Amino acid sequence: MINKNLLSIGSAALLMSSNVLQAEPTSEFMLEEAAGLLHHSCDSLVEVTGADEDAIVSVVKKMVAVSLINRQIDLADHAATDERRAELRAEFVEQMRDGCAADRKALLAGIVDSAVKKVLGL
Repeated sequence: MINKNLLSIGSAALLMSSNVLQAEPTSEFMLEEAAGLLHHSCDSLVEVTGADEDAIVSVVKKMVAVSLINRQIDLADHAATDERRAELRAEFVEQMRDGCAADRKALLAGIVDSAVKKVLGL
């Protein structure tokens, strides 16, 4: 069973402002912040955070940022309305659930990246 805390990450992770991602110092900062976290699996992140939802969301947001930055994606191009953002969040959570269910020891960064690609149709 996947920890429910990990499944709730979509609500915050895909709400990142596109203008924040476009600022070069912020992009560099996010990449640096994420670099030390990329070794985590679904299970290891829950373990090291003590299943703290805020901590899990923080890590996943950084991993989403890396995925978006690497592809030079402006999230506003894909989610211009509140309704569309809600759809993307729901799809993202489902993709994360499926990815972690398939392999709880897989690198979470890969699962996040795959979920971003699928949700945004890339």
